[in-house]
Amino acid sequence: STCACVEYYGKALESLIKQVKIMCIHGKMKHKRNKIFTEFRKLPGGILVCTDVMARGIDIPEVHWVLQYDPPSSASAFVHRCGRTARIGNVGSALVFLLPMEESYINFLSINQKCPMQEMKPQGNVLDLLPKLKSMALADRAVFEKGMKAFVSYIQAYAKHECNLIFRIKDLDFASLAKGFALLKMPKMPELRGRCFPDFTPVTVNTDSIPFKDKNREKQRQKQLEQQR
Repeated sequence: STCACVEYYGKALESLIKQVKIMCIHGKMKHKRNKIFTEFRKLPGGILVCTDVMARGIDIPEVHWVLQYDPPSSASAFVHRCGRTARIGNVGSALVFLLPMEESYINFLSINQKCPMQEMKPQGNVLDLLPKLKSMALADRAVFEKGMKAFVSYIQAYAKHECNLIFRIKDLDFASLAKGFALLKMPKMPELRGRCFPDFTPVTVNTDSIPFKDKNREKQRQKQLEQQR
């Protein structure tokens, strides 16, 4: 749903899925977008992590799956997203992830977009990759900061969803969401002010001490910290 989520999950997938080309596209990549899109079209296979900037008006041959991690803010965008697969007589699949409290969105799409959906049962024997993602955040400040920004942007996008009778921010389980983003601690943001999260355990490490893997960025950060001191 947001550029920050694309950046974070793109980085995560690069480390978690080997021997598969992972590419990212979002609205803030104005000059790079065409180059990335052209490169992806030429690939024999790969994964493109993107925002709704790629939901319509583009043609990529033989897209087998469209995975919608976030339900789109408009119902019409849902159909456009699905339309990236099964084009010109080809067969493809589209999947949207929904929380139990969001299930009425299925009826909404059926009535609003004449789009029937079937439930896909959860997969068995799924690997828990969150510890690995946490380790990545502890080892590189860039991953830690991307995760924090992604979480904040996700909540802000959720709060602005056009179907706010179905997607209610007050019903979100922030602790489980933070765990799902593999956060090391809860960020400071207005939506979380004054709340306690007993189900979320932050790391005991002082996150200010996490360095950037990029030596130039870390050198710059240390310089700024020295000036602040």
